[in-house]
Amino acid sequence: MAIPVIDFSRLDGDERAAALAEIAAGFEEWGFFQLVNTGIPDELLERVKKVCSDCYKLREEGFNGSNPAVKALAALVEQEGEGLAPRKVEGMDWEDVFTLHDDLPWPSIPPTFKETMMEYRTELKKLAEKLLGVMEELLGLEEGQTTKVFSKDGDFEPFYGTKVSHYPPCPRPEMVDGLRAHTDAGGLILLFQDDRVGGLQVLGRDGRWADVQPVENAIVINTGDQIEVMSNGRYKSAWHRVLATRDGNRRSIASFYNPARAATIAPAIPAAADSGTDGDYPSFSFGDYMEVYIKQKFQDKEPRFAAAAAIKNMVD
Repeated sequence: MAIPVIDFSRLDGDERAAALAEIAAGFEEWGFFQLVNTGIPDELLERVKKVCSDCYKLREEGFNGSNPAVKALAALVEQEGEGLAPRKVEGMDWEDVFTLHDDLPWPSIPPTFKETMMEYRTELKKLAEKLLGVMEELLGLEEGQTTKVFSKDGDFEPFYGTKVSHYPPCPRPEMVDGLRAHTDAGGLILLFQDDRVGGLQVLGRDGRWADVQPVENAIVINTGDQIEVMSNGRYKSAWHRVLATRDGNRRSIASFYNPARAATIAPAIPAAADSGTDGDYPSFSFGDYMEVYIKQKFQDKEPRFAAAAAIKNMVD
């Protein structure tokens, strides 16, 4: 099955009801969908592609020479050549990555990188806030309620960061993960992925992995664990992974619109009758949840919810 591709511009016309229904289905049935015609200029997206690709060219030698996954794979291939059974690299990803945040240093080369990415992040933040408004409408929440929760009633700014990744060609893709399967910790994730090289997969409700097919200049949307809690399980965060590939250097630019660490996350609506849960999701501090998440990112999320709630109960 293909991940839904939705024309976001239809929200502003006579087809708004149909577009809302498609977005609701994307949230509920997949936890992943793609938006086209988002209002972000194609010219800007093309510049983003170029500066990120140019930036990786400066990092490529370092990836090949010092990345732990590269070294681990080389060692296992050497052991295989000595007659040992093939084994998979464990606990590492075939990924070159760095993060962008307003309070962190930015790459100075190429010279247009910071200007371009700041402009892109501004446009994407507008899209995130508009989409959160759509989500609130679909869930029957008050307008601005998500931002109110994420900002702890306006006391803090919601966290907004961007992760720039490349997944270079891998000589033995069957022996290492591009990125191990996980759900995202935060709120709303907006991904500008490579429009030629695939590899991103999402776990469907049927238990099968489905490709998130490359679509030129689309923005891939997925919900994180905090949206699952706020929606009381209606919009579940989806497991996803990246496959290493033998050919192509896959670009991935993921931006995260997350709660402030001080924010308290709790269900904002009653549990659906067919949710399959035993009751409401727990309440906890997002900061406490992140402390658990960094240790258990690639494990089941339900124990993370329980552990974060237990920390809150101890403090209370």
